[in-house]
Amino acid sequence: MVLRYSSDLHTVLVITNASIKNNITTFISYIHLANQPLVKTAYHTSFVTTTETELFAIRCGINQACLFNNISKIIVITNFIHAAKKIFDCGSYLYQIHSAAILSELRAFFSSNKFNTIEFWECPSKLRWRFHNDTDKDSKSFSVTFSYPTKTS
Repeated sequence: MVLRYSSDLHTVLVITNASIKNNITTFISYIHLANQPLVKTAYHTSFVTTTETELFAIRCGINQACLFNNISKIIVITNFIHAAKKIFDCGSYLYQIHSAAILSELRAFFSSNKFNTIEFWECPSKLRWRFHNDTDKDSKSFSVTFSYPTKTS
């Protein structure tokens, strides 16, 4: 299925991953279109939960994917599928800011064409799928250099 969608000019693959090391979270989002990597976004933050991190990575990926013209399908691939489910959980107050931002982007995406779709796929890291494995390696290899070494927040 990935081979079929990765060569489709109207389908964007959004692959996300995050890692936490010394209270610093690195999260990465890759955007692929027609089997070509288009955008790589990397962020660093501290003292946040893994779910918040994954939701923000998904949010950034969807935001980037919606910027491309003629896209009719977005496939978000993550190893944290339970974080993606929080997007549509209206009772989850902890993650409302991310949910609202993602749903706003998706409303515009769906309004532009009634046939547009989005799918969320789970890809555990242990599968070592090429695209997800690349994001996993990148998120674990980033090292942050502090401007002020004595201050970590």
